[in-house]
Amino acid sequence: AILHTVDKAYPAALGELSPPPPVLTVFGDQQLLTRPAIAIVGARDASAAGRKIAREMAAALGGAGLVVVSGLARGIDGEAHAATLRTGTIAVLAGGADQIYPPQHEALYKEIRETGLIVSERAIGRRATAQDFPRRNRIITGLAVGTVIIEAAERSGSLISARMAGEQGREVMAVPGSPLDRRSAGNNRLLRDGATLVRHAEDVLEAISGQIDGLDIRFHPTLPLDPPDTAETPGDNLAERVFEALSPTPIPIAEIARVSGCTARQCAARLMELELEGRAITHAGGLASRV
Repeated sequence: AILHTVDKAYPAALGELSPPPPVLTVFGDQQLLTRPAIAIVGARDASAAGRKIAREMAAALGGAGLVVVSGLARGIDGEAHAATLRTGTIAVLAGGADQIYPPQHEALYKEIRETGLIVSERAIGRRATAQDFPRRNRIITGLAVGTVIIEAAERSGSLISARMAGEQGREVMAVPGSPLDRRSAGNNRLLRDGATLVRHAEDVLEAISGQIDGLDIRFHPTLPLDPPDTAETPGDNLAERVFEALSPTPIPIAEIARVSGCTARQCAARLMELELEGRAITHAGGLASRV
């Protein structure tokens, strides 16, 4: 299925971002998008201890009613998915939703597609490139009330995920590790810089308890969102107004929306149209420019 930001089935959690991914391709149980979720990510070359923590924490959080979101990578991601196939898991892919990566997770991919949900913002058939993984990480953290980092080296993708979760106003949690293990260097730095220390699922539930009320998720984003009094009828020529607001230098989509007199969500939808026409391009970090 294809989900646009204006669709009722589009996940509310991602709708809080500025801008949200304009289009998602999903395979599987879309009902998982309506439930509160927690992201669990970490090292591909995870230790045996890290893998055990991922399995046990994911299973317990799934049992508590949370959907577990991760990136289908080797190591921590794979353990988190495998432990929550029965309770609900979402795999966000960097390439198209039909592209299985890594190849050794083919069986896991098929199981998630059967019982869970596969999500991608990339076109069917597209193979992932290096620049696609940060965009994927933004969706992983954006779907969740909080992100748990179990093992992460310095300068790892998991630390990018932690930064994005913080920018999105979501809880950032990390499992402490030995200072002698390079796979815990990133975690320990996150904790030093103010991330919430978690040892097991109970700590995670305590950390996010203020953001979940039944099945209603309350976010506190730090990025600019649509002002509540913004008109929902932007006019017929909005695409042209958005195009006129663009320049060859990338500028924030929130600023483009303000100048164009529309919401960030409406602006993102028009930017997608302009990008398909070859007149605009969107960049990582919520920026856009004129081609």
